[in-house]
Amino acid sequence: MNEALIRLIRSLSASFSNQEQAFENPPLYGNILVRLRPLPQLDPGSLLLEQAYAIASNEPYRVRVLQPTISPTRGLMILNYSIRDDQRFWGSVEDPQRRSQLTAADLTLLEGCSYQVQQTAEGFSGEVEPGCQCLVTRRGKTSYLVSSFELTDEGMSTIDRGYDPATHEHLWGSIAGPFQFKRTDDHSAEIPDHWITDLKNNGGTVTGNGEDR
Repeated sequence: MNEALIRLIRSLSASFSNQEQAFENPPLYGNILVRLRPLPQLDPGSLLLEQAYAIASNEPYRVRVLQPTISPTRGLMILNYSIRDDQRFWGSVEDPQRRSQLTAADLTLLEGCSYQVQQTAEGFSGEVEPGCQCLVTRRGKTSYLVSSFELTDEGMSTIDRGYDPATHEHLWGSIAGPFQFKRTDDHSAEIPDHWITDLKNNGGTVTGNGEDR
């Protein structure tokens, strides 16, 4: 499974845009950029994620560190970390000097928000782990996140929806179907060689940033 993990890290190390979808359906889809770049100073697989509207690309509405890994009990997964005072790193997905300043001490694992991942014929698919424990607050209201993705060489489709923890009522998220992103840049060349060596030597199983998983 370590080879699958390395392929997942390479495939995620990229930039994506749904510009075509947004231009075809402007009332339903905003024009969004999703950019992920390796963070060599952190544990193997750690990727900085910035998600932003194209008209304000340096003001991301979502900044995370994602870390594909292999759990001894749950298989291929993507750990999901928040970043302390994340505004310090806005726009650093395009600024390697600022990216290099991010440390493991800045990260907090988002409990219940890891993705369980499966290999597919075209690439990978994943969804937030079960249990309705990935809680988010929007417009002052708490909801649990149901999220899934499909990742291929051409791009990525994603869908995020929020539900009321008590009634399971749909509160927010796409009602028109998944966002369809095309791959616009490949950042896999930035993956450090020592990551690949470490992953192969450890059979693909790595310790999360400051966490034992």
